[in-house]
Amino acid sequence: MLIRAAVPQGHHPWLPPPIAPALAVVQKVPPAAISCRLGTPQLRSLKTSNGLCKARRRVRYDEEEDEEEDTEEHGQNSEMSLMEAYSEAVRDVALVVRATVDGEEETVLIFKGFSSCLSSRTAYDPSKSVLPARAVIECIDVVRGPFDPSNVEYLEKGLTWEAFKTRLQSNNR
Repeated sequence: MLIRAAVPQGHHPWLPPPIAPALAVVQKVPPAAISCRLGTPQLRSLKTSNGLCKARRRVRYDEEEDEEEDTEEHGQNSEMSLMEAYSEAVRDVALVVRATVDGEEETVLIFKGFSSCLSSRTAYDPSKSVLPARAVIECIDVVRGPFDPSNVEYLEKGLTWEAFKTRLQSNNR
């Protein structure tokens, strides 16, 4: 559908010059091209008279509706915060944490103050803890950073949370 607006006869400098109706090109845009991401071949091939067709992008997350429920259930994990602070202070090591959440084993990598879940999806929100408060930490491996999964150099392996916690307390003194 083409919408025509009434343009006054006098030209205003802030408006582009009017286009003669014979020179105007109207191109139908297929619905698939509108919903696709920018930069795909379909969208790149759509040309208008003044350049590339522009589209607005909106990031969509699968679990937007469940976010409010998930934050109440998820909770902030203070143990993860302590380990992130430790890895930020000791920058040449990475921590591989194995924990259990509701009977499922989770593996988390912590390096330079940031944590990422290796066994499942990491939340997009960095203020949200990777492991929920109800997680039980099984063991912690200290590896040389930066972490290279093809060549893991273990400095310490199989530390319990209690042993690692005493290390944190002795470093704070």
